[in-house]
Amino acid sequence: MENLFEILFEDTDLLVVNKSAGLVCHPTKNGEMSSLIGRARLYLSRDDSGLKNQKLKLRTPYLINRLDRETSGVNLIAKNSETAGELGKSLEDRRVQKEYLAIVHGHVREPRGFIDAPLGKDERSIVAVKDCVRPDGSPALTEFFVEKTFSCNDELKSGMAFSLLRIIPHTGRKHQIRIHLAHTGHPIVGDKLYGGDEDCYLAFVQNRLTATQRARLIFENHALHARSLTFDWRGQTVTFTCEPEPWFTQFLHANSATSV
Repeated sequence: MENLFEILFEDTDLLVVNKSAGLVCHPTKNGEMSSLIGRARLYLSRDDSGLKNQKLKLRTPYLINRLDRETSGVNLIAKNSETAGELGKSLEDRRVQKEYLAIVHGHVREPRGFIDAPLGKDERSIVAVKDCVRPDGSPALTEFFVEKTFSCNDELKSGMAFSLLRIIPHTGRKHQIRIHLAHTGHPIVGDKLYGGDEDCYLAFVQNRLTATQRARLIFENHALHARSLTFDWRGQTVTFTCEPEPWFTQFLHANSATSV
């Protein structure tokens, strides 16, 4: 049970977990442990002793927010359809405030800014799931704050510049943060699809990533973390927060900060 996920909060209706990077949200053909929803089903099918309980098999988890496979962080899971409907409506009405952390390439010059650029399908890409900024797309707005700029101390990456951003998406489009940051010339470190060479993504799904491509990506997963969610729950405003995984924070601490 302790290997399923880190639990941030739980009551009779809601389960809040820290999804690990590399774990998909939706069901797969590789068993219950291969997805967040599968692990949630496993968790809810056990009684207080941790043993499988046949009577609890009918308890159905509902994912409220869905993070990309490589994005880590706060994930809400409703334990029943009523709670799922309530929280889903809050998301639709934009009454849930989300905050992310991202490590991006380059030094972002403005300490704070907004990226207001509509998003839609990238018809020039051979990757079916890829979107892009396009004039006829759906409205999308992302706010960012520069927390730190730094240069890499590693000999192999000496001189490479990076920035740590705190990000608040004001809309919820697919891949919004990743596309917007790449659009400004500061793609997220490790982003295989929007990092400038989409063959990295194709090589990843086809299990043919080369050592050179892995070195260029720097991280196994892209450096985007859903740090917190804030919303009204049972008559009070609640915030659920979790910090990034060690590989993310160690990279920040191991490199030299520069003035913002």
